[in-house]
Amino acid sequence: MTGIDTVHRAARVHTPDGSPATVLATTGATIVAVGGDELLDAAPAGARRVDHGDAVLVPGLVDVHNHVLVAGRAELAELRLAGDAGVGALLDAVARRAAGLPEGAWLVGGGWDCGLLDALAAPGVLARLDTAAGHRPVLLRDDSCHNRWVSSAALDRAGISADTPDPAGGRILRDADGRSPAGVLVEAAAVAVERVCAADGDGVDDAEAVRHAVGILHSHGVTGFQDAASSLPLLRALHRLDAEDRLDAWAVTSMPVLDPVFGSAPVGAELVERALPLAGRRHRPTFVKVFLDGIPPSRTAAFLDPYLPDDTHGDDWRGHTAMTTEELTGHLLGFAAMGIGAKVHCTGDRSVRVFLDAVAAVRAAGHTGTRFHLAHGQYVADADLGRLAALGVVADLSPALWFPSPVVDAICACVPRERARRIHPNRDLLRSGVLLAVGSDWPVVGSPDPWPGLQGLVTRADPTGTAPGRLWPEQALTPDEALHAATLGAARAAGIDDVTGALTPGRSADLAVLDADPLTVPHDEIAGTRVLATWFAGREVFRREHG
Repeated sequence: MTGIDTVHRAARVHTPDGSPATVLATTGATIVAVGGDELLDAAPAGARRVDHGDAVLVPGLVDVHNHVLVAGRAELAELRLAGDAGVGALLDAVARRAAGLPEGAWLVGGGWDCGLLDALAAPGVLARLDTAAGHRPVLLRDDSCHNRWVSSAALDRAGISADTPDPAGGRILRDADGRSPAGVLVEAAAVAVERVCAADGDGVDDAEAVRHAVGILHSHGVTGFQDAASSLPLLRALHRLDAEDRLDAWAVTSMPVLDPVFGSAPVGAELVERALPLAGRRHRPTFVKVFLDGIPPSRTAAFLDPYLPDDTHGDDWRGHTAMTTEELTGHLLGFAAMGIGAKVHCTGDRSVRVFLDAVAAVRAAGHTGTRFHLAHGQYVADADLGRLAALGVVADLSPALWFPSPVVDAICACVPRERARRIHPNRDLLRSGVLLAVGSDWPVVGSPDPWPGLQGLVTRADPTGTAPGRLWPEQALTPDEALHAATLGAARAAGIDDVTGALTPGRSADLAVLDADPLTVPHDEIAGTRVLATWFAGREVFRREHG
């Protein structure tokens, strides 16, 4: 067979239909043949032969939901906090970090447990944070990235005082006097601090932060991603890397219609107009992002039934959506006319219903091919399960919520337990014909490693063994279904299945070399899958050092 320049041999090459294969042949960046050992003999004498021994080849994985620039910056320049740390341990971590920073420099980081909102706003804690940080500005995001713990200096720089009212879509937690900010900002209340922090800068080059993040994705076998809330700096960084042939991944971006989380600007139609010329060979700015609600632990998710009663919200609080059905429909129709799909953040079942009602209107208007993602979608009413498939809506799954965890515990503290534990109805969605796609939500989740999440999909148990039990085990997937959701399913969801997602002729030579077959190992060992090497477009972009 002429034209082949590289042949890969392994114990198994995963094919979409499960047919046996041991050899994959490429020409340049493209797969040209997949089959048995006879391909070795058919290859030209001068072709490169790569023997992977007992390893298994799977398609390069696609992470359909992450925040790659934010993650790159976090890895290079920010403090990572332990999700199980209490207030004292968090303050100790801040003090250690502050000791190594220049005077007056911002201390930025995140990862604290969203269940600590009230504890961090307790009397005296803000003063302790100020002391630990050396009275510098501090911005620490929680493990959902929806709430912030900030110092007095950060509040001052953002102009937040006792006279500052709660903004629409956010809340400033107050001290015992009921007026003074306590240092905890919920949802949109954090935007002012995010903006002043971003304006001050951290000295990290955007393109290099993205390159660093892509390198980490490679170490986990990921060769494609969809950024879930793409700012203009990210779009420019991807365009620069693509133009310089240094973007070693397929990148899809989702421009925020509104940004109540990071406060980036511009957003909406202006951002889309500026993004379209930044498309490139490997970068596709083809989605918008809508934050339709918040998260259950801060009682900002929109539910059909009430939260548990509390002193602030009363006994009939159900949350609210950021837009009405009519407003969301208008946005989606306008972008669909431009050929732009939408990833819509919904964590409560009422926001899911609003989203589906809007998609129904867009489909009725004739936009049958526009891609729509239900991002997170932890809670879906039984009456709405079948609508996702009928409307062609993708389920963008949230890995940290597939199994028992502190996040689920935090939800159980504010939502009746019997409802809270009916989370992520993955089997029901798949059975009804919904396309499932896996995303990490990194750096909201501390690592983009997909393998623990895939194990959670299969076992519905905590892959670390920390949290006991199984969460709604009837919703478990098979290993094959889980892997599909991280490869071809995710590629189809992101609109890049024309170039990646499966090891078939004509697609890009994107592959992950694994030390074991995730489809045949015991289910509780999937999380331990090790990526030995990753290839993108016919080139090796990662190799694990032995030992």
